[in-house]
Amino acid sequence: MLLRHTTAKEYKREALTINPAKTCQPVGAMYAALGVHGCLPHSHGSQGCCSYHRTALTRHYKEPVMAATSSFTEGSSVFGGQANLLSGLDNIFTIYNPDIVAVHSTCLSETIGDDLPQIVDKAFKDGKVPEGKHVIYASTPSYVGSHVTGYANMVSGFVSQLAEVSVSKKDQLNIISGWVEPSDMRELKRISGLMGIDTVLLPDTSDVLDAPMTGKHEFYPEGGTTLEEIKSMGDSSHTIALGEFCARDAATKLEIKTKVKFSMREIPIGLSATDRYIKALRRYGKVSVPHQIDVERGRLVDVITDMHQYLYGKRVALFGDPDHLIPMVQFLADIGMKPVYTVSGTPGKIFGPSMELSLKGRVPEAKYMNGERADMFQLHQWIKEEPVDLLIGNTYGKYIARDENIPFVRYGFPIMDRIGHSYFPTVGYLGGIRLIEKILGALMDKIDATCPEPKFELVM
Repeated sequence: MLLRHTTAKEYKREALTINPAKTCQPVGAMYAALGVHGCLPHSHGSQGCCSYHRTALTRHYKEPVMAATSSFTEGSSVFGGQANLLSGLDNIFTIYNPDIVAVHSTCLSETIGDDLPQIVDKAFKDGKVPEGKHVIYASTPSYVGSHVTGYANMVSGFVSQLAEVSVSKKDQLNIISGWVEPSDMRELKRISGLMGIDTVLLPDTSDVLDAPMTGKHEFYPEGGTTLEEIKSMGDSSHTIALGEFCARDAATKLEIKTKVKFSMREIPIGLSATDRYIKALRRYGKVSVPHQIDVERGRLVDVITDMHQYLYGKRVALFGDPDHLIPMVQFLADIGMKPVYTVSGTPGKIFGPSMELSLKGRVPEAKYMNGERADMFQLHQWIKEEPVDLLIGNTYGKYIARDENIPFVRYGFPIMDRIGHSYFPTVGYLGGIRLIEKILGALMDKIDATCPEPKFELVM
């Protein structure tokens, strides 16, 4: 009912966010930590914060999410949480025996000024961390950035604190992935394997948050980037970082520490972004593109050609994470659709120029916005002003889709009312086919549901 009060007139707001198109940093930090084998995420804050972060991930992945917390009380909130974290680390290694504990801060611990590097250093000096075990940390206050920022900060923590340089280089590439699904990370590895390239993918949540049901509980599933792989990243020949918002900072810190050069690419969503990713693999892996990759690309082009009459000219509104939206907007424009409205709650000055580059003037009426005021209310105002044919975004978009009777494709984080996103990839050429299938299904369902009886066709 609240959405019925959204007006077509656009109201400029300076200090009010309504239905933000993002969630908080620690959620992203926790997800990144789960992509490392034998790693236990640790939330340095209240028990309620940790419960929320775990719940957000569990609802999306339909998997149990293990994490520890410093469980701040009133005393910790006033005098600091050092004692809680020190005793917590002692208990964690004694009871749960992880290889790595990945500590991320919260609003509360950041506000009172807890110094994570100092506390972690004290934990080592006091013997709270057993020999051969590791504790890494990242600053992730919820009142800055978004879950994307938290993901980026935690990945940066892993490479800057664990990557090493040895006496010999390895014939391998580093791939620092933006926030994508376990299925997407598996697809990235499959593509590298087809091309005959050894890679270290960080993080890697495949076989962690889509682990099979075996009848036996594994506290640390077999998936995830191993500690040895992270250490070896300093000996790799090159790093390909996927996504400006999620991966650039980690790639930069790795280069500063280990002198391993990096190049930026978008997450390979759609045709053009995947083309650029394959070219990067070919160049830095010093290999040729195998026939199977060409065949998969050809199938995607064939689907685009066959279904063009249903896609051409359709107006699309999108919301979500910037590293998803930038290549997705280009993909939609490539297949003849019109991504007219795009919002992301994640701040960052590069969003606007990247969107301009993705659109290349092909959709002159396009509006896009990111940051705190780029929220669901803003998107709804634009849709009220001039309707769209399709909405793409996470589960929170279902309210606008229902209110405006718009076909809706669920994409991004979180998706809490459907399954499939963690099992079927949307990156690469095969992922592009999956995206078009989802888009066509939504558009054609609308046609079937609304067309007059004489035009209700068996073959569309």
